[in-house]
Amino acid sequence: MTIIEAPAVPAASTADVEPAVALFRSLGDPARLAIVRRLASGEARVAELTRDLGLAQSTVSAHVACLRDCGLVSGRMEGRRVFYSLARPELLDLLAVAEALLAATGSAVALCPTYGVDGQGAAC
Repeated sequence: MTIIEAPAVPAASTADVEPAVALFRSLGDPARLAIVRRLASGEARVAELTRDLGLAQSTVSAHVACLRDCGLVSGRMEGRRVFYSLARPELLDLLAVAEALLAATGSAVALCPTYGVDGQGAAC
């Protein structure tokens, strides 16, 4: 009888996961995630994002700048107006998978004592 072993997966070092950590941090702020979710339905100007999300213009501008710096959002000039959109269509896939994961875990993530809705965000 032969035992088939799965190929060894090299252990990830913290350096290996830093890009993923940065990606999830960029989406970890409620305002930035709300902006990304809104842009998933189509491009928008800062004024529209401000109206749609109920956030201050300065808040939206700062978070859009952060998302642009991360390469997740891009801007298209039309005269003096800038229309923002998702720079990477893969973000739509990521949001869909996140929604599915949240649905599959039920309220476990929201109730997590460390990172849940009432958690303080401190490390475990």
